[in-house]
Amino acid sequence: MPDGIFIVNKPQGLTSHDVVDCVRKSLKIKRVGHAGTLDPLATGVLIILVGKATKFFNKFSGMDKEYVATVTLGKVTTTGDCQGGTKLEQNFSHITEAMVSEALNSFLGEQEQVPPMFSAVKYKGKKLYQFARRGIEVPRKPRKINIKELKLMYFKPPDVEIYLRCSKGTYVRKLAEDIGEKLGCGGCVSKIERVGIGEFNIKDAITIDKINESYLKPWKN
Repeated sequence: MPDGIFIVNKPQGLTSHDVVDCVRKSLKIKRVGHAGTLDPLATGVLIILVGKATKFFNKFSGMDKEYVATVTLGKVTTTGDCQGGTKLEQNFSHITEAMVSEALNSFLGEQEQVPPMFSAVKYKGKKLYQFARRGIEVPRKPRKINIKELKLMYFKPPDVEIYLRCSKGTYVRKLAEDIGEKLGCGGCVSKIERVGIGEFNIKDAITIDKINESYLKPWKN
C-alpha cells in the first residue's frame, strides 16, 4: 500500500469526499482521507492523506490556511454564498475602497466566530448543513479563530476580492457575511479559492485527472 500525500487542486462542484473517492478508485485502496474540508463552491488546495499518512490528520488540519475570495456586497443569502436564496438586498453604491479596507482591518487578530449553518460542524451527531437543508437553525457555540492577514486585492463593486491568511476553523462565508454587516450593506461570498495550507501552495497542486502514485509525496512526521 502506498503512503504519502497528494496536494490536489479541487475543482468547483465536487465535495472533498468526492476527491477522496477518486483517489480510492485510482489507487484501489481504502485508507484515504483529507485534511480540511472545502465546500463544493470552493476550489483550491486540498491535502489528501494516503495510507499511514492518515495518522497525521491533526497535523495537517491544524496548519494555517490561505484564501483568495470574492465578496459580493449588497446581498444576503440563506447560505452565505451566491448559490443560496436571496434574503435581503441593500444599496452598496456609497461603499468606498477606503471603507472596505477599514472594515477588513477590524477583523484582524484573535476573535470568536460562530460557524455558519451550512458547515460540517456537528450538532447532536449530525452535521449542521443537514439541519440547514431542512430549514432548521440550531444553536452553535462560537469558536476561537485567528485572522493573521486580511487585505483588499481589488475593488469593483459589488465585488471585492480579498486575501486571507487564518487559523484552522475559520469560515470564509461567515467572514464575508460579517464584512457585509460591518459595512452596513450586507454581503455574501461568490468565489473561494484556497491557495495555501501551511507550506503547501496552489502552485504545487495537481488536478484530479493526474492522481496516480507518481504524484504521491512521501510524508514522515
